[in-house]
Amino acid sequence: MVEAQGLTHLHFAVRDPAASQAFYETALGMEDRAIVEDGMVFLRTSGAADTLTLRQAAANESVASGGGIDHFGFRLRGKADLDDAVAQIEAAGGRVLEREHEPDGSYSIKL
Repeated sequence: MVEAQGLTHLHFAVRDPAASQAFYETALGMEDRAIVEDGMVFLRTSGAADTLTLRQAAANESVASGGGIDHFGFRLRGKADLDDAVAQIEAAGGRVLEREHEPDGSYSIKL
């Protein structure tokens, strides 16, 4: 069984990324991670390795008042666990849509 280090990020589609960023910074003390990607804001909890991503929702995209969850991620213990995780997901009936090498050197999969 693949061991994850836990839930590491949430990715929300929001109507107003700047207003959402201001809310999370003020309400929860989150900090801008200074990662630049068009239409997205990356925040973290002070002193933690988590990420909250806020991206501009498409005009026809349905989002609740708090934002729509686009995806969430778990950090694996090591790169070697990636292939094992994919195999387990597929054996359980899931389908891996994409594998990505992230800017921070980590790897991710989208289901």
